[in-house]
Amino acid sequence: MQTTDANPFQKYLAFANKAMGSKDYKIFALAGDASSRRYFRVVSENDSWVLMDWDPFVDDGKYPFLNVLDHFAKHKVHVPTVIAKAPKEGLVLLEDLGDLTLERKFWENQNQEHVLPHYKLAIDELIKIHYPASADHSNCVAFGVAFDTDKLLWEMNYGKEHLLLKLCDLKMSSATLAGIDKLFLQICETLHAEPKFIAHRDYHSRNVMIKLGKMRVIDFQDARMGAIQYDLVSLLRDSYVDIDAATENELINYYLSERAQYSRKNKLPDISRDQFDHVYEIQTIQRCFKACGSFSSFYNMRQDTRYLKYIHNTLLRVAGSLEKFSEYKLFFDVLNDNGLFEHKFV
Repeated sequence: MQTTDANPFQKYLAFANKAMGSKDYKIFALAGDASSRRYFRVVSENDSWVLMDWDPFVDDGKYPFLNVLDHFAKHKVHVPTVIAKAPKEGLVLLEDLGDLTLERKFWENQNQEHVLPHYKLAIDELIKIHYPASADHSNCVAFGVAFDTDKLLWEMNYGKEHLLLKLCDLKMSSATLAGIDKLFLQICETLHAEPKFIAHRDYHSRNVMIKLGKMRVIDFQDARMGAIQYDLVSLLRDSYVDIDAATENELINYYLSERAQYSRKNKLPDISRDQFDHVYEIQTIQRCFKACGSFSSFYNMRQDTRYLKYIHNTLLRVAGSLEKFSEYKLFFDVLNDNGLFEHKFV
């Protein structure tokens, strides 16, 4: 491939040439996600890799992407293999996991029973993250950050700012705003009080790849300590797919069964289904409302309309959980009275 100083692929080719000892490569841009990272496929005649371009970093063992990857791999979580890295340029060359996401596999199957085995494999990876990886207090940066009250509250306020105040331009009285702030704080304090394990943080169907029949986990660099329900809501009440209630319940039962097996061997306290469900619904309010804020922010901040279509169904999940708690009626009424549950946003 011919390059010039103006060609943005020049540094990628130079890196690939040095890392792989050859000049026989082609590089293709991959579709970006919602982050500032950029991805490229590096292709030779017989193989391919994925190049991640992010901010320059210090390779001191504490760089979150590589640190969490190594910790997860240590506990047999299926993560991509690192082939090479250039810290000063912010480049990491990774195993190519292909293009088959759990989301795509979901939509390929009209009958949700057919996708159950894939979701169970995804939960197997989550079990490794939540329990063996969390029990090993070695050198993982995830142990230094948490979904505490402040972080959870920041996420909810992000939803309030970007969805309610900016995208929807809601006008609320100072009393209503104060009531919502009090309610948000109550939700976040309740979640903060739960036992904490390593949470992937964004464990949805676009961050689980399928390669050779195995689930491969990506986008784990923001892992932090949190309630087990955070990742489960991300996966089972995912904005990008529409898992039905029966399938969701079967997958929760599967998770709790696998957790119970680990608990018996490692003397973890039991968790009742009633308590699990109670926290799961509260976590749905927090996590899904935060997702609505993120989708709104992509439009508010850079006019990216791709994610607006996911707000409606995600808000309906928030509504379904809010209806289970009389103490959260104010929040439900604000959303309902302003027509947000009917609004399609696109």
